[in-house]
Order: sequence, then structure tokens, then C-alpha cells
Amino acid sequence: MMQAILFLAAALIFVPLAVRLGLGSVLGYLVAGVVIGPVGLGLVNDPQALLHVSELGVVLMLFVIGLELEPKRLWEMRGAVFGGGTLQMLACAAALFPVGLLVGWTWQASLIGALALALSSTAIVVALMQERNLMAAPVGRSGFSMLLYQDIAAIPLLALAAVLGTAAPDAQAVDHPHHGPVWQIAAVASVVVLGRYVAYPVMRFVARMQVRELFTGFALLLVLGVAALMEHVGLSMGLGAFLAGVLLASSEYRHALETDILPFKGLLLGLFFIAVGMSMDLGLLASMPVQVVLGLVAVVGLKLVALWGLAPWVGLKGRDKALLAVLLSQVGEFAFVVLAAAKLSGALPEAQANLLTLIAALSMVSTPLLLMLFDRWCRQSTQEREADAIEDEHPPVIVAGFGRYGQTVCRLLLAAGVKPTVIDHDADTVDSARRFGFKVYFGDATQPDLLHAAGIHHAKAMVVAVDDSAQCNRLVEVLQHEFAHVHIVARARDALHAMELAELNVPHVEREVFESSLRSGRSTLEALGMDRAQAKLMADNFRRYSLDFLRKAQAERHNEEDLIVRVRQAREQFEREMQADQERQARHDGKAGWHAS
Repeated sequence: MMQAILFLAAALIFVPLAVRLGLGSVLGYLVAGVVIGPVGLGLVNDPQALLHVSELGVVLMLFVIGLELEPKRLWEMRGAVFGGGTLQMLACAAALFPVGLLVGWTWQASLIGALALALSSTAIVVALMQERNLMAAPVGRSGFSMLLYQDIAAIPLLALAAVLGTAAPDAQAVDHPHHGPVWQIAAVASVVVLGRYVAYPVMRFVARMQVRELFTGFALLLVLGVAALMEHVGLSMGLGAFLAGVLLASSEYRHALETDILPFKGLLLGLFFIAVGMSMDLGLLASMPVQVVLGLVAVVGLKLVALWGLAPWVGLKGRDKALLAVLLSQVGEFAFVVLAAAKLSGALPEAQANLLTLIAALSMVSTPLLLMLFDRWCRQSTQEREADAIEDEHPPVIVAGFGRYGQTVCRLLLAAGVKPTVIDHDADTVDSARRFGFKVYFGDATQPDLLHAAGIHHAKAMVVAVDDSAQCNRLVEVLQHEFAHVHIVARARDALHAMELAELNVPHVEREVFESSLRSGRSTLEALGMDRAQAKLMADNFRRYSLDFLRKAQAERHNEEDLIVRVRQAREQFEREMQADQERQARHDGKAGWHAS
């Protein structure tokens, strides 16, 4: 009980602090582990036991990721997994292998050490990509494909560690009689069969019982059972959980499974990072600081260079190359297992294995710090880039912002024969748009000189489609002060931003997801059996009530408590009026039916 309280207290102290400093939650967990571990305050003295239990967090994370990938999509990823993954392993190992030879290690120790350090951390990388919403981006897909390949490649690495060692090679075969390829293939096949023909019927049976705790228990039993089976035959627990998730991705219970697993995944994943921090042997850093620091710089630096060099081979360009390199620059958690196996077999002497283990743990700390530097570099390079020279082509419309919203506006204008001048302040967006044939200029649209160069005096309208609300408001103020003749069409991020723009007297404000959400609501009502005309009437009424609410709530916008009261009152009034409309419609339909009979 006391240890649980310690873990939660440490996480609640250091994770918010790290997030507030812009370092990310992962580094907060790692620091919490160092502080309460044997090297720090010594409040917990058995990090290995915690590490073994908390590895289930990585297992559950891979299961949830598998739920997002149907077998067809996974098959489509095979080229990225085996092509990009193989390139990543070979490039990083080739860069690291000569270092071992240069410091006088045997070729066996250099090889197994390089291959172990070439692995990256699935837990850290996926957590960071999810924080930044990168999983669906090209860099996220490439990075995850490489991580998935590493989970597969870690299996032969363990066998290689035993082959290269000087210890008795038959000992492990006796201790683990079920680690042969036949058993592993049989285990994978059994997971496929059981997942398809047993798990589905059992889930239906459990779901019909209407006991949510029982469904949650079955979900955990399924994941942990598959993971245990894979571990028993010498495969990666995470790989087995991922495979189980993929097999259940097309199930109607996919979202229920994900909802039930997510709390356990988050808790155990946090414990995993804390355990990694606790297991760092910082005593080596005190006794041999030069070797540790130089080794850390060499490993992370060489992996950065190798990953940056291979990024174009997997279709990444621009800043995505550097982002991929930073994300995968650390050493993975499975390297601990490979290094321990190499030490046991004699492929790595104990001193060398301990040194590489500490370097691997410290490299995990470096990734959030490198990401912070990457973000700062991106902001600085954007600020230092000079605005493009814009040819004044007397455009009728100028569009500021070429994200998803601005792109849709521009495509509609082009289809109507109107050629707008487009300005965006994000260099990557501009470069990407130009590759696809769009004429987009880099620059800050809030600068009057840039607007002059873009031909603002000849424009009749300007579409303000920038993402940032504050920048949007600044641009509106510049337009109203300097170029009052231009009709402003502004994008609002939400209702509060719409109120801000209304205070600025913007003639046309459109909330970015309001109309599409209304159409989705209409489609849902129709799918539930409501008449199409009635669904449209309800959506129109909702639009009218919503716009009326924005006008009436304008005065309370700066007082949060008054605004909350206004929102609640408006919602209750709207629900009463809509219910009354439905009752009137039902009475009307009933009368119509009676007369028709």
C-alpha cells in the first residue's frame, strides 16, 4: 500500500512539473523513478520486480494500437514494416558497430551491443507521438512500422546473443524447451484461430450478460493470456498483444475493449517509466563519467545521423526527417533483455553490459529533451525565414491559412474560376502545398507590408483561416484598421472565439466544425428512423437556437460563472422547446393519419 502511495505521489509531483516545463510526461515519470529509487531517496529498493509487472503497460498499449489496425491495413503496411524496419536496424547497427571495435571490444561484443542499441523504445516513442497526434501522420506511420519490426527482430537477437556467447549453448535450450520455431509458429496460429473463432462468441456471450465488470475482466484475460502464451514460446509479449488487437479490430466490441483497457494501460505505462528511472545504475555515472557521457553522446548522435539519412528512403522530407531521427534516437526497453541475455551467455562481459544498460536508460531521458530542442529550432527557423516575394496579380480574394479549412475554401474558389492569393506562416505547410501544385506564399499575414505586396488594395474579400485564435483576432484588427474596404470571412475555432470575432464586428463568422457536426447529427437521426424533413427541421432549429445563444451570451463571455449559468439555461430551454416541437409534430402526424384512414 505504501509503495502504491509513493508511486502515485511521485507521479503527481514530477509529471505535471515536467509537462509545465515543456518536457513531456515521459521525462516526468523517469525523473520520479530516479528520485524515489535506490539511487535517489531509496524509498523503493526492488525496481526489477516493478519493471516486470509494469511491462504489462507496454503490452496493453500495443493491444490498443492493434485495435486501430484491421488485418487488411496491417497487410498494406508490410512494406513499411519489413522494408523501413530492416533499413532502420541495419543503418543504426552499422553506425554503432565500429565504435565497439575502436574501443577494443571483441567483434562479438561489438555486434550484439550495436544490434541491441539499434532498438528503439516502443513505449516512449508511441507515447510521445500520441501526445503530439502524430500516429496518423507520415512520420508516425513510418516510426510505428519500424518499432513493430523491432518487436519481431528482438526475437532472433536473443538467439544471436546465445550463439555468440561462450557459455554452454545447450543450457538455455534445456531450460526453455518450447522456444523453437515450430512452437512459435504454432503459438501464432493458435492466437489467430482462437481470436477469430473463440474470442468473438465469448465476447458476445459476456456482453449479453450486461455486467460491465465481467466484460472488462474478459478483456484483460484475453490480452494477458495471449501475452503469456507468446512469452512462454520465446516471442515478444507485446507482439502477441498487438496481433490479438489486430484480429479484434473489425469486431463490434472494439470500442468497448479500448475503453476498458485504456485506464489500465495508462496506469501501467506510467509505472513502467517510473521503473526504468528506478533501475538506472547512476553509480556508474559517478565512477566512470567520461565513458558514460561519451557513450551516450555517441549512441544517440550516431542513431540521429543514421535515421536522418534513411528518412528519405521511407518517403519523409523536410522537418519530418529530423523528427523521425529524434523520436527513434533512444535505445529501447527490449535492449535491456538482449543485453542481459548477452551477459548471461558471455557474449558481453559484465562491465560492458552494465555500461550499455546505463547508456540505454539515459538515452530514454534524452529524447524528450531533444524534442524540446527540435521544437525550439522549428520555431526559430520559421521566424528567421524571410517572407516570400509575392507578385501582385490583383487577386479578388486573399486567404490567410492553408490548413484543412483553408484548403477546402481555396478548392471551392478555384472550381468557381476564382484564383486566390494564399499566405501561410508555417514553412512545412507552404513547402508541402507547393509540391502538390498549389501557389502558396510563406509569410505573416498580420504584417501590413506583406498584405500590400499581396494586392490587398485590389481584393474584395479576405478569408481568415489561421489556426491560432489570437493570431486570427490580430489579423482581423489589422484589416479593419488598415484595409476597411475588404469583406472579412473569418474562421472561429469554437463558440467563445466566435463571440470574440462578433465583438470585433466581423460580418461573417463560421465555426469550423459546426455545420459538419449538424449534418452528422441529421444523418444520425435519419439512421435512427426519423423522417428526413423532420431531421432537417431539428437541425435548422438547433442552428437558430445556437446563433441566438451566441448573441445573448455575448455579455457574459468574460465572466466564466455567468457564462456557465447561461449555457445550462440555454441547453434546458432548447431541450424543452425541441421536445415541444416533436410533440406538436407527432400530434399533427396522428391527425393526418386519422383523416387519411
